[in-house]
Amino acid sequence: MPEWVYDWFSYFVIVYSTLVISSYVAMAVLAFFEHRKHYTYHDDDYTIGELKKSPYTPGVSIVAPAYNEEKTVITNVKSLLSLDYPDFEVVIVNDGSKDKTLQLLIENFDLVKVPYAYVEKIKTKPFKGLYKTKSDNPAFKRLTVVDKVNGGTKADASNAGVNVVSNKFFICTDVDCVLEKNALYRMIWPTMASTRRVIAVSATMRMSNGSIVEEGKMVESHPPHDMIPLFQDLEYTRSFLIGKTALSRINAMQNVSGGFGMFDREVVIKAGGYDGDSFAEDMDMVARMIRYMCDSGEDYRVVQIPETCCWTEGPPNFKVLNRQRTRWGRGLFQFFTVHRDMLWNRNYRQYGMLTLPYILIFELSAPVIEFLGYFMVVSLLVQWAINWSTIWIAFLGLYIFAQLLTVLIISYDVWVGTSFKKRTDYLWFILASLLEPFFYHPINVYFSLRGYVKQILGTQMVWGNMTRKGVQSANKKPAQAGAAGSTAVSAATSVAAAKSAIEEKKEEGKADA
Repeated sequence: MPEWVYDWFSYFVIVYSTLVISSYVAMAVLAFFEHRKHYTYHDDDYTIGELKKSPYTPGVSIVAPAYNEEKTVITNVKSLLSLDYPDFEVVIVNDGSKDKTLQLLIENFDLVKVPYAYVEKIKTKPFKGLYKTKSDNPAFKRLTVVDKVNGGTKADASNAGVNVVSNKFFICTDVDCVLEKNALYRMIWPTMASTRRVIAVSATMRMSNGSIVEEGKMVESHPPHDMIPLFQDLEYTRSFLIGKTALSRINAMQNVSGGFGMFDREVVIKAGGYDGDSFAEDMDMVARMIRYMCDSGEDYRVVQIPETCCWTEGPPNFKVLNRQRTRWGRGLFQFFTVHRDMLWNRNYRQYGMLTLPYILIFELSAPVIEFLGYFMVVSLLVQWAINWSTIWIAFLGLYIFAQLLTVLIISYDVWVGTSFKKRTDYLWFILASLLEPFFYHPINVYFSLRGYVKQILGTQMVWGNMTRKGVQSANKKPAQAGAAGSTAVSAATSVAAAKSAIEEKKEEGKADA
C-alpha cells in the first residue's frame, strides 16, 4: 500500500481520536454540573409528598408492547401494576404473539374481551380486540390488554398503545422491564418543575440479569456476572450518566430509550407517532417530536433524570446480542436517510446543529473508521512494519483514559444514589471495563457494520423476540454511552501502527541516501 495512504490515515485518526476524547471530557464536565444541580435541589421524599397531595398531578399511562414474552410477562405486568402513583393505567399490547403471552394474561388477570371503539389516531396494523378484567381486584382494573396483528416492529405496537391510552403523558417500556416503585413520580416531576414544555423524559436503565426480583419487584440489585450483560450494563451506565445527562443539560438529547421513556401524547400524535417501518423507533420518535415543535415555533425540553428507574434483561449470549445490535446498526443508518434534512439545519436548534452532527461523526461513522483501522493494522503486520514500542505507548495512554472514565461513572452513580446493594459490586464494572476494548467493542463494531449492510441491501428484517432466562426469585442466589473509551483505544492503536510504519520507512530512506 502506498506510503501516502498510511500518512493520510494516521493524521486523520489523530484528529478523530482527539475529538472523541475531547467530546467525552466536555460531556463529563457538563454531566458533573447537572448531577450537582440534581443532588443539591432534588429531594425524592419532598417530590413524592408534593405529587401525592396535589390535585394537579397528571395521570400517566404505561404502554408495554409484548411479542412472545410468555417467560416473563406475568411477573412483569404485576411489577407494573404494583407501582406507587395516584393515577395510572397499564396498557399491554400483544403484537401478534405466537406463544402463550395473551392466554397467560387472560388467565392470570381474569380478562374478558370488551366492546371498544378503537380510534386510529396513528395508523397501525389491524386491531383485533381489547381486554379488561372482570375481577374486583382494584389493581387489575388498571390493566388494559390490546390484541393486534403483528406489525413487524415495536413501533407499530407502541402506536396501537398510544391510540388507546387516556392520559396526557405515557411511558413506553418493554414488558420484560422491572420498574422502581417510585418511577412514575420521578418521571412526571420534570414536567411540573420546568417553565418550558417538557415533551419527553428519560431515566437511567440497568440490567436485571443477576439481580433478585420477587413478585415483579426489585429486591436486590446486582451487576450481571455473565460477561455479555455485564458489558451492556457498563455501556448503559456510561451512556446515561455521562452522555445523555450532559446533552440534557444543553437540551440536545439524541433519544429517549425505547426500553423506558415518557412522552407527551399530544405531541407524539401530532408528530405522526412512531414510524412503523423504523428499526430505531426511539431515536426516530424524538426526532419527529422535535421537528414538530420547531416547525410550530414552540419551545420544548427533553430531559434526562439520573436515578435508576428501570431494569431490563439484557442479551444473554452472542446470538441474541447479534440480533439486537445488528438491528440497532440498521436503525441508525436508516435514521439518517430519513432525517438527513435536519442535519446542520439551524431551524432545528441544538438538535440540528449539535446533536445530529455528533451522532453522524461519533456513532454512525465510528464503526467504519475502526474497521479501516483494523485493516491498516493487519496490513502493517503482514509487512512487518509495526513499531511495537510506539503502538504500546499509544494504546496504554488511551486504555488508561477508558479506565478513568469508568471510575468517573462509578463515582457519578454513587453520587446520585447507587442501586447496587454492595459497593463491592462495582468491581464487576471495573472487570468489564478492563476487558471491553479487547472483546465486546470489536464485536459490536462487526454487528453495527452488519446492520449497515443489511439496510443498504434492503434485507428483510422483523421485530423478533429476545431469548430470555427470566429474572431470579428471592429464594435463589444470583447465578451470575457509548463506548468512546474503546473507540479511542482502537483508533489510537491504528494510528500508532500507521505512524510507526511511516517513520520506519522514512528512516530506511535516509539510510539508503
